[in-house]
Amino acid sequence: MPQFALLQNDTFLRALLRQPTDYTPVWLMRQAGRYLPEYRATREKAGSFLGLAKNPDYATEVTLQPIDRYPLDASILFSDILTVPDAMGLGLYFVDGEGPKFERPLRTEADVMALREPDLASLDYVFKAVTQIRTALNGRVPLIGFSGSPWTLACYMVEGGGSKEFHTIKKMLYNRPDLMHRILETNASAVAAYLNAQIDAGAQAVMIFDSWGGALADGAYQTFSLQYMQKVMAQLKREKDGVRIPAVVFTKGGGLWLEQIADIGADAVGLDWTVDLGRARALVGHKVALQGNLDPAILFASPDQIRAEVERTLTAYGKPAAGGGHVFNLGHGISQFTPPESVTAMVDAVHSFSRQQRA
Repeated sequence: MPQFALLQNDTFLRALLRQPTDYTPVWLMRQAGRYLPEYRATREKAGSFLGLAKNPDYATEVTLQPIDRYPLDASILFSDILTVPDAMGLGLYFVDGEGPKFERPLRTEADVMALREPDLASLDYVFKAVTQIRTALNGRVPLIGFSGSPWTLACYMVEGGGSKEFHTIKKMLYNRPDLMHRILETNASAVAAYLNAQIDAGAQAVMIFDSWGGALADGAYQTFSLQYMQKVMAQLKREKDGVRIPAVVFTKGGGLWLEQIADIGADAVGLDWTVDLGRARALVGHKVALQGNLDPAILFASPDQIRAEVERTLTAYGKPAAGGGHVFNLGHGISQFTPPESVTAMVDAVHSFSRQQRA
């Protein structure tokens, strides 16, 4: 196991563990991405998105780009949530303008019965990237590893790509719940093993992205998404070499189920922009930290408007107190059309206003 540099800025980890911080830490979902000209240049060099994600050198380069540009408090591994189903042999490919697709989606009983957890050796490029990024960060900020949730991965695996209606997977869910549960059981084991391998490789926190949990009906969400995230949590390594590894879960559209999400064993719950942070804080008490939840579209506004919205969001959470924790983030990933200077305005506003709140 490589020896890593001592962490110089642990504000993000402290906030997740509900320990006191001097200011509110901030990072962005999709912070290494197409809104940055340096990312676009590296992607061109790599030749394709998968060429970028599967090459540890390129993945390291793009993970560090936003850290070099902005005073962010955490970095996140550059990868894709679909690495796991790709390693299960479903044949991931990307179509320009249409996003990810699978050559062999799970449509029949035979497809589902043949599904197996991936051999982690086939995901070695991810673990190599984690170790390389952690080394290159040299202790500047912590590194977050991540995975899609069992349900969100299943959506792509059954639909064969992205979807607005989720007709194919919902048909399976209601007609053949036995098959649905089999896919989700396999995914939950695979996700836990994948995240644990990222922790072994050097990830200092992990996050589960349940991008499509909000597409489910109440009742179905608990049965087909939340239950399986809880199974992942139960199998996760929570410390490495005596150091706590915090875990964050984020269901987009999951505000309705906040209290139930807070009960599955994660250290923090991510929120989209439909939730009031003060109300969320009152609901979860000291059970979990909260992460979020600025509307990414605000980054198209003027610097003054961005500052005002940041202050409104931090004020909604309220003054930090013992037993609570808040990590500032967007309510979803940053848009590829965001002006890079808007991020500067946002990060500066978070740091300066949150210090004032504590004064």
